[in-house]
Amino acid sequence: MKNFLLGLINFYQKWISRYTPASCRYQPTCSNYMKIAVERFGFFSGVIMGIARIIRCNPFVKGGLDPVPFRFSIFRNKIRK
Repeated sequence: MKNFLLGLINFYQKWISRYTPASCRYQPTCSNYMKIAVERFGFFSGVIMGIARIIRCNPFVKGGLDPVPFRFSIFRNKIRK
């Protein structure tokens, strides 16, 4: 399942995303975030984190840097300066 999902994400990034206008408000992009989360936490936890990130990515947020945390969380990662 994990490899299948990563293949779907790669297909999306290569064949769909590049032909649509950029709309993600975060860095890394939502598709990269989901890919990293699935690789780091496995299929189910990674999908939950990715879906939570996609829900957070909307026109009412400022966006910015939001890397994948090292512990499972569905909330925005607070960056320490």
